[in-house]
Amino acid sequence: MKHITTQNFRILCDFMDIRNFSTEIYEQDWRNGVPAPFLEYALSSTWMDTYHTHRWRIWRDGGKIAALVFHENPVSDTYISLRPGYEELAEELVAYAASDMPKQNGKNRLVLFAGQTALMEAAGRAGYAQTGGYADRGFDFRKSLNHPLPEGFRFVEPEKLDAAKISECCWKGFDHEASEGLWDGEYESVLRLMATPHTTYNYDVAIENELGEYVCFAGMWWTPENHLAYMEPLCTVPQYRRKGLAAAALSELYRRMKPLGATHMTGGADPFYAKIGFEPCVGWTFWEKP
Repeated sequence: MKHITTQNFRILCDFMDIRNFSTEIYEQDWRNGVPAPFLEYALSSTWMDTYHTHRWRIWRDGGKIAALVFHENPVSDTYISLRPGYEELAEELVAYAASDMPKQNGKNRLVLFAGQTALMEAAGRAGYAQTGGYADRGFDFRKSLNHPLPEGFRFVEPEKLDAAKISECCWKGFDHEASEGLWDGEYESVLRLMATPHTTYNYDVAIENELGEYVCFAGMWWTPENHLAYMEPLCTVPQYRRKGLAAAALSELYRRMKPLGATHMTGGADPFYAKIGFEPCVGWTFWEKP
């Protein structure tokens, strides 16, 4: 017999339980919710607003987590992870998302993944309608990923990764320089990521030019419980784009992770991933009330 209790998320003591829950329910298409690194990366990043994490809610069946309602960025995007066999909670989860999760301009949006059928049906009954969606691509390690490193560039040895150079590369690679000005020398955010409980930055890939400047970076959150090579983030400095650097970086991740037992690697929705052999794997859908 199920004995369901609820509690609000306590950031200082519930994180490990949530991570274990995420690895237990994981499927490659995210049909039960996000993988474990999704939340660890977010909670450890400076772009994540953690002010409202006390509104996240956990449903437990005895000592086992059955569901989690939470946000990422922006705070008005609400996600739901649900353990198979607890679909009867769907309406309660959607109702909590609508009534108690953070909103912007009085509204929030549900982010549900293809396969979360019970939640989609509950959302429809609650007055939500699907307003959009897209597909992320991933790479199946049964195939080969072998794009060469262009001449004039080299991979940085993992033990020599420089947090400041990573920070500068990401600042430029995500186009902050164009909109916000030159990098100000801040790299505490990278050190913070390197200090997370399940960080695997020793597998990160950085590519430098002949001057020793980092021009492409690909992060890796290895999750052995799920044979998952969770790649995040990936960026290339603008003037070095379209040279094959990102494809070479992902190929190097493939070479590093496959011997460890990885069976697949995450990617994104950008057409770039399709060009180098990534295939659709995670369907994102968005639900809003009129």
